[in-house]
Amino acid sequence: MGLLIKNAMIVNADKIWDTRQDILCEAGKIVKIAASIAPDGHQIIDAKGKKVLPGLIDIHVHLRQPGCEDKETIETGSKAAAKGGFTTIMCMPNTTPVIDNAMVVEFIRREAQRVGLVNVYPIGAITKAQNDQELTDMAELKSAGCLALSDDGKAVLNSRLFRLAMEYAKMLDLLLIEHCQDPCLSAGGVMNEGEVSTLLGLKGDPAIAETVIVARDIEIALYLNARVHLAHMSLKRSVDLIRAAKAQGIQVTAEACPHHFTLTDADVKSFDTSMKVNPPLRAKEDVEAIQQGIADGTIDCIVTDHAPHTKEDKEVGFDAAPFGLTGLETSLGLTITQLVKPGVITLSQMAERMSAAPARIVGLGGKGRIQEGKDADLTIIDPDKKWTVTKEGFVSKSVNSPFIGRTLSGRVEYTVCGGKIVYAPVA
Repeated sequence: MGLLIKNAMIVNADKIWDTRQDILCEAGKIVKIAASIAPDGHQIIDAKGKKVLPGLIDIHVHLRQPGCEDKETIETGSKAAAKGGFTTIMCMPNTTPVIDNAMVVEFIRREAQRVGLVNVYPIGAITKAQNDQELTDMAELKSAGCLALSDDGKAVLNSRLFRLAMEYAKMLDLLLIEHCQDPCLSAGGVMNEGEVSTLLGLKGDPAIAETVIVARDIEIALYLNARVHLAHMSLKRSVDLIRAAKAQGIQVTAEACPHHFTLTDADVKSFDTSMKVNPPLRAKEDVEAIQQGIADGTIDCIVTDHAPHTKEDKEVGFDAAPFGLTGLETSLGLTITQLVKPGVITLSQMAERMSAAPARIVGLGGKGRIQEGKDADLTIIDPDKKWTVTKEGFVSKSVNSPFIGRTLSGRVEYTVCGGKIVYAPVA
């Protein structure tokens, strides 16, 4: 028995189909798309009045396991992903122990298979223990199942080491994802350096801490004719540098998060520690530039940087609180509310930034498009449905979200991964 989605209005990156279609999924693949397909005993979803997108892909998630299971686990993170419409997530290596060897990679993959909800791909570390001293065995990590490498949480500051990493990654066809922040410049800053940080008496993290690493990595990529992916961009200047690099044909891709195209450093005036993120919330002109960068393709994809923390972690003073917010369950709603509804991007562009582009960047050829023969990963949404973010509504283990109480447009109705329903509305 397969899964038959009736009356689907298909949204791909290149177009929205003109008429409703039926989509038949069998053995994990889309086997037929037609105006009408007979039920033939298949499980049925009626998608009338909804939009059907290729399954959303998030290439920047923190699942915390192994080591910090009080914050999140692979199981609870997978549930949050499914509820948020994501069928594929990639988890960052700053766990305990660090994902810097095949044994940890294999543990995460086994646990994800046991949970059996969404596709989980571990991201391996660039340097052993993320210590910026010695490269990991990249070939081993790739063989174990890593599609990308990163020292996310901090940059690889040693420029010679990062050059070597880029050379090895090029040979192995692995993506390098860089956390763009120079800690010597950020120097313990807890929010964006500027007028608001001065007003609040909080130590500022200057914009140049991000842009000097962005510029360095672009130059190394140019020199080596290699590719690099820049994580969670937050600044107008970063967007300008990336746009100029792409115009020169440099192999750079970039991502941005909903909180960086939604909130500004003025929101930190609430002293809500859920607003404490890394990189920090920036000025209004930066938010507008990130939105424009997403619209014109300078920013290739939207990610969450889902970073769960316990209530106890965050219920401290702003200076002492850890960086990060939960994002998997609010990403789609924020993107539709902040970008689609105001006309910054179209639904097709959203499908590109949240599915097709991430799939292309990391090499997931079977994903990112609704087409016969592709993986049966689908996200069914009602883009007009309004809903309110509540603490009780989260399925993530943590609820450190600055969006609690906010009403958003765009709700996930069903998430289908490998032809199996992994999230459906409560009856």
